[in-house]
Amino acid sequence: MRTAAFTDLTGPDGVSIVEQPTPEPDRGEATVAVEAAAINRHDLWILEGDSAMVDAADLPFVSGLDVAGTVEDVGEGVTGVEPGDRVVLCPNETCGTCRYCREGPENRCENFALFHGGLAETARVRADRLVALPDDVGMVEAAALPTAYMTAFHMLRRIEAGPGDLLFVPGVTGGVGVAGVQFADALGAHSVGTSSSQAKLDRVESLGLDHAVEGTDPDAIREAVGDIGPVDGVLNHLGGEYTQLGLDVLKRGGRMAICGRTAAGTSEIDIPDLFLGHKRVIGSTMGTQGDLERIVGLVADGAFTPEVDETYPLAETGAAFAAMRNRDSVGKLVVTP
Repeated sequence: MRTAAFTDLTGPDGVSIVEQPTPEPDRGEATVAVEAAAINRHDLWILEGDSAMVDAADLPFVSGLDVAGTVEDVGEGVTGVEPGDRVVLCPNETCGTCRYCREGPENRCENFALFHGGLAETARVRADRLVALPDDVGMVEAAALPTAYMTAFHMLRRIEAGPGDLLFVPGVTGGVGVAGVQFADALGAHSVGTSSSQAKLDRVESLGLDHAVEGTDPDAIREAVGDIGPVDGVLNHLGGEYTQLGLDVLKRGGRMAICGRTAAGTSEIDIPDLFLGHKRVIGSTMGTQGDLERIVGLVADGAFTPEVDETYPLAETGAAFAAMRNRDSVGKLVVTP
């Protein structure tokens, strides 16, 4: 089978089409004919050599967390799916034995990891991580859901977002940002989002963004958001200086969830403002398989349509990563093997 493998950890030019043996399922596993696989910042960090989990000794490495396709074969002991089923993969990998696997939520597993291997014609996966797809949910749309939409969905629950809340989403044009806006709109909350591009903000406004702030300067953003009103919650996938910015715009008792480090992996914050303002900073990683099942149901019911910026054939996976690195897109980029 063909794979879009990372053969050099130098960025988008390090992606090559590599022939590898077609996998067969072991006990408890299934093989899926991949029809769509979304890419994520997580994959790009690996490709750029900015991940401790993959180094030169692991090459060629096939990444790709978000897989949608059709079950080809199943191994012994599999009862939940069968060949021909349309499915999307929950990419969570958990140990099944720690207290969080036993008591939940599963994304707090002490040995939490993520699936890799979707940038290929066939993926071998844990069968119990497959979620059934209704016929009216397309494969490309389904592949957009697991990482970005599951993460945003869980963040909104972590900050206890509700109807009428004002939510701040810096870097709103990425996958998590767009998903956060769409969920906020469906929830009846209001959103403020930022981007360096007014054209991209215009696109997100068409998806439900209520207030667009163009620019990247924290001082200017702080002033613009302050003019809109006190913020109840922040969805922060950027980290870096945007953590203090998020705290600055939060009202007393407000809540910020952080899921990423796109801007920087460390932040300096004003500790007195944190405790005197009764504000909360909450770490949030991915979501649960139950979250993904609910999201698939929402798409099937027409509550929203996942925003896919562009699709790429497997041979152009490197170009998809270049578009991600250059921040050319709004929403998700999807590879279609």
